[in-house]
Parts: sequence; structure tokens; C-alpha cells
Amino acid sequence: MTKNIQKLFFLLGLIVIGCNSNNQKQTNSIKQNTELDISAVPQWSKEVVWYQIFVERFRNGDPSNDPTRNDIMGTYPDSVPANWTITTWTQDWYKPDAYFKTSILPDQWNNLQLRRYGGDLQGVLDKLDYLHDLGITAIYFNPLNDSPSLHKYDPRTWTHIDVNFGPNPTKDKQIIAKENPLDPKTWQWTEADKLFLKVINECHKKGIKVILDYSFNHTGKEFWAFKDIQKNGKNSKVADWYEIESMDNPETPENEFKYKGWANVPNMPEMAKIITSDPKEMPFEGNLESEDAKQHIFNIARRWLDPNGDGNHEDGLDGYRLDVAAEVPTGFWREFRKVVRQTNPEAYLIGEIWWKTWPDELLFPKTFLEGDMFDAIMNYRWFRPTRQFFADAPEPMKVSDFVAELKDKLDQIDPNRSQAMMNLLASHDAERVSTSLYNKNKYKFQSKPYDNKNYKIDKPDEATRKILEMLLIHQFTYIGAPHIWNGDEVGMWGADDPDCRKPIVWADLQYEPETHHPFNMKRKTDKVEPDMNLFNFYKNIIKFRKENSVLVYGDLEYTLIDDNAICLAYSRFNEKEEIVVVFNKSEKEQNLNVPVQINGSFSNAFDANETISTQNKTLTLKMPPMTAKIFKLK
Repeated sequence: MTKNIQKLFFLLGLIVIGCNSNNQKQTNSIKQNTELDISAVPQWSKEVVWYQIFVERFRNGDPSNDPTRNDIMGTYPDSVPANWTITTWTQDWYKPDAYFKTSILPDQWNNLQLRRYGGDLQGVLDKLDYLHDLGITAIYFNPLNDSPSLHKYDPRTWTHIDVNFGPNPTKDKQIIAKENPLDPKTWQWTEADKLFLKVINECHKKGIKVILDYSFNHTGKEFWAFKDIQKNGKNSKVADWYEIESMDNPETPENEFKYKGWANVPNMPEMAKIITSDPKEMPFEGNLESEDAKQHIFNIARRWLDPNGDGNHEDGLDGYRLDVAAEVPTGFWREFRKVVRQTNPEAYLIGEIWWKTWPDELLFPKTFLEGDMFDAIMNYRWFRPTRQFFADAPEPMKVSDFVAELKDKLDQIDPNRSQAMMNLLASHDAERVSTSLYNKNKYKFQSKPYDNKNYKIDKPDEATRKILEMLLIHQFTYIGAPHIWNGDEVGMWGADDPDCRKPIVWADLQYEPETHHPFNMKRKTDKVEPDMNLFNFYKNIIKFRKENSVLVYGDLEYTLIDDNAICLAYSRFNEKEEIVVVFNKSEKEQNLNVPVQINGSFSNAFDANETISTQNKTLTLKMPPMTAKIFKLK
């Protein structure tokens, strides 16, 4: 069936649905009482503290499974020197590896993309007690699907965990080779798969939820379906899976095979789509073109949500994070949500809804948050103005303007979904939070030394530390679930990709100091070790949030908005509880009168010696410069 005929049938189906919708409204409203309500937001997703793990750089728990040169072939940058080896975990980040000298790649940025450090799932298991001690209650894993890259967004298969993340890569490759990817009945559990199931089980024992990242917008060029098309052309059973512009003619010496790669990246061939709305305006109405591709994806989703297929989802994933979700037609996500919720009614679905026009305009996410697609989005919309306010980046923001921005980001969004937002400060796709606050660039613009030679790559200073602590207090007392990018809790620093993906700094390892600069420029020497004072700050603020559900479900009222003093205060409260959060972002001490909702005695959450009783529903206090305080009604 041609693409145009498919589009015609798709549109006719929409017309039929529209004609019958009025007659079906009453019937559907009756069915809602007895059928699964897939629109509900899982309560647990509002209460968690997220920790994002990028496994390749988290911990090398099993050196025997480290990737080889052959394991990383087939992804960017396509050229791997013969003397390639994995990089020592504790090496100075910008120090060139020995194989850089024999590489044909043009610069250090490209060579850094070649690096592998050997992080694996055993490393995750080894550090679960660390995460539990920190107070983490949910883990978001970057893609784990088998892939030659370090980031895994260019999979060889969606079905299996990367062979180098498990204990026996050779055996797992043999298992995968015997399967028919189109027939789930032939799928087996590899050793890496089994280890991930163990990770899920051990997390659940500790009260930690687990979600997994997938990109169903594109695959890698080593993906089995894409390779089948290259081999069999139009006779391939999966010929309609991708945006193929032209097939190769085997009767000519030239290779006429052309296809669309995501963001014009040839290593990430894009899935074929039927788009029935304006293709220049996100979100796109429509669906994936291939029904077989959809069913394959749905089978993948069910596989991890209910691994043994017994209808009990306790042994499976707790949800999915969906990459570049705005670039996939909305019809697919509506079907995907039904499949996921029918398998696990408590599964959480979060979309990466980011840019409308980079680097200036973020996409308004309301369409995705109406109960038929996602429970929440990664909340870049909250972080960008928050970063600007606290760090004066790229320029100062008035307190009143900051409050207006915060209110705007909640406008038209269901409060249940606002409470479930993943409020992140950093990730695998952005600068580490300390470095982001240290530099004053526009968010995500020229945020690495390879784009801006004046970008500061050294350890952030004490002034940045004060900004960070204020920002963290806001993050953990605001609406939405706080998120930590692995390593930020111990003070790691780093520019945007790849520098935000340094191997995690652990207390039991001795690291080389950072002395090298990517352009051989002069820099100060920075000691690399975990910042345990910051770790304890995170630990305390996590504990406080978990102990006070009013920070999850309570109302929010801005009680002090002072542009002249550069001070802000707000209350999180219900009928019986109140928590007051106060910020002095100025460079001098301020005497403040902060209105409250409930009269009484308030104690400093982190200083038992400071207790203030209200008068006429007002807290009177002195605030040191560049500080934030939390007061709780006793």
C-alpha cells in the first residue's frame, strides 16, 4: 500500500470517528466507570526523588565485559583507530588518550566521542545502597538497548539490553543472532537482560521505582530492520519502517540507497510517519506508517513492563521516558499509552518535550498533557527561567518577573501533571548544574568550549556554590518531582555534551587532577574528588521533602516579591501544615517581614536554634546575603 493511500484511509478514519463521536459520548462516559482510566497520573510519580543514570559512565562493576573495538563499530564517529582501548576511569578528562594520535578525526571533541569507560549494570547494583542512603526513590535510566554508541539512542535492537552491560557479551550476541526479531515467540532473555531484571527487583526491594529511556523516533544504522532493508531493498518485510528516499539499484555500480536521518544524522535513520497536520508545526497529528513497526514497539513495551507475562507487573519496569517525543505523531503516543496502561495501570510516561525553535523558544506542552499521551514532561520550561533568576544568566531577572514566569509555566496545565513533572537542573544533554550556573551563557547556547573558547571549564567557585544551594532549596520545595543528574550530588562539573558525561566520581577511587585544557590553554589545577558536604546537603533536603507531603500536594502562595531587596518568599500549605521558603538573592543582609497562612511558631528546617513566632500572620527575620531558608510550622 502506498503512503498516499495510507494517508487517505487515515483521514477517512478520522472523519468517521468525528461523525460518530457525538453518538458515542454518552456510551463512553458510562464505560469510563467500568473500564481502566488511562488518563490518571500515578500518585507515586508525584512523590519521588529522581536520579538519572547514564550507565556507561556510572560505575564499572565488571571489567570482564568492557567493550572492544568491534563492539563500538557502526556509530559516530565511524572511524576507530586500531590501537583503541577503553579509557581509565580516573583519567584527567581532557588528557588525550594514546589512540588520539593515530585517529583521523579532526579535533578533540570528535575523539572524546570515541571514549568508553566500561560502566555496566553490575556497577549499578554495587551502588544501590549508596543511592538508597542518599534518599533516591526513582531511577531514570538512559537507554540500555543494545547499541554501539555510548549514549544508546542508535540501537541495534530495542529488544535486548546492551551486551556490554551484562556479564557475558559473547553468549548474548549468539542468543540475539538466533532470534527472529519480528516474532516475539523467539525472543529469549540474554544474560544482560536477566541482570537488568535483577536491577529492577533489587530497586523495588528498596522502594525505588525504575523507568527506562527509549527513542521510537529513530534507530541506529546497525538496527536489524534497517540492515534488512539495505540487504533486500523493496522486497524486505520491513521496507515501510523507515523514511527511505530511494532504494539501491543492484544493477548499477552506484549505491542509490538514501534515507532520512534524525536531525540529518546518518547514524540515526528515522522511522516513517504519516503526518496529517502542518509538518512545520509541532505537535504532529498522525502516526507511524508501518503497523508492523508499531506492533514491534508495543511488544517491546510489554516485555519490560511484565517480563514473565503473568499479569503481575511487580517484576517489571514502572514506566518509560520517551525521547524526542514531540517529533513522533500524537496518534502513536495515544496508542502507546493504551498498551502501556493495559499492561501496568500504574506505569508513568514522561515525554522529552523541549524546543520549538532552538535556542529561543520552548514548546508549549499542553497537547501532550491531556490524559491520552504523557503524565508529565521533562521540565526544562521550569529550569530555564529558574536558572536565569538565580544565576543572572544570561542576564539578571527581577523577582516579579521570575514569579510571573513560574505562574506562566503552570498556566493551563492540569495540577496533577504539574505535580508529576520531572524538575531537572542538568542531564546527559545539558551542562552540569554547577557549570551551568558558573557560566552566564544563554541556556544551551554556546555551552561548551568547542563552541565558545571563553567557556569556563574549571571547578566552579564559592559564589556559584551559594547560588546552587539556593537553587536546590527552590527545586525541592517547588511543585514537581526533583531530579538529580548522576554525579551532581557530589559536585561534579562539566560543560554540555560530552563534558557532562564524565565518569562519576567515587570516594573509593583516586582521580588524576584536571590540568589539561582542550585547546592547550592555561587553566588552574582542580582536584577531583566527591564533595561530601554537598552530598550531605542533598541528603538533608531530600529527607525533608520526603517527610513533608505538603511539598508535594500543598498549595503554593507567593508571599513576598521584593524587586528592590531582591528577595522572594512563598508558602507551601494546607489546612494544618505550612512551610515557608525565603530567598535573599542580594549581596547584603535584609530585614524581612514575610506573611504566612497560619499563625504559630516556625522553626528553621536545618537549624534547630532558629525559631520564630508569628505576629499578625507575619514572620520577621534577618536574611544573610545570598541565602535561602526553610521554616516549618511547629
